[in-house]
Amino acid sequence: MPRNGIYILYEKGEQGHGGDRIVRIGTDTGENQLRSRIFQHFVNENKNRSIFRKNIGRAMLNKENSPYLTIWNYDPTIRANKEKYKDVIDKVFESKIEKQISKYMQENFYFVLLEVGGKNNRLRLEEKLIGTVSNCKLCKPSSTWLGSSSSISKIREGGLWQVQGLYTAGLAEKDLQEIEKCLVK
Repeated sequence: MPRNGIYILYEKGEQGHGGDRIVRIGTDTGENQLRSRIFQHFVNENKNRSIFRKNIGRAMLNKENSPYLTIWNYDPTIRANKEKYKDVIDKVFESKIEKQISKYMQENFYFVLLEVGGKNNRLRLEEKLIGTVSNCKLCKPSSTWLGSSSSISKIREGGLWQVQGLYTAGLAEKDLQEIEKCLVK
């Protein structure tokens, strides 16, 4: 696994261009943090360290009309909030949801990595990739996609497990050539 780069996630059962559809694009913003970022998404059962996990949990809870969705949205990583929400956060229930998220992710997602150096370069290519996918008319979610149950309209409507960078300018030919060189084989 490269130390720095961009990850492109596909979700089984979601179709686009004759194969599994891209449902998330992301990067590490620190130096040498790509492995850590993948770990935070797929292994570390802590939605407060991965907005991706938090968004999947939101969709799961919303699909079940769970009243806990409001509490799930709280951010106890800020010291003041930790104290403020300590009596309403159900750690046992959240642990159960985190396990469901891990299972869902590990069974339904796989990814491709691009080795991309330089934070600004990673952010630039990530945005262009997100723009390309979010603007693609063939990359829309199925009627059974879990994200369609999200409480966040940008996820439901955009068909991606993210809200930032949607509908921006896409990749140019020179960007495609650069990405081809970055593919981790």
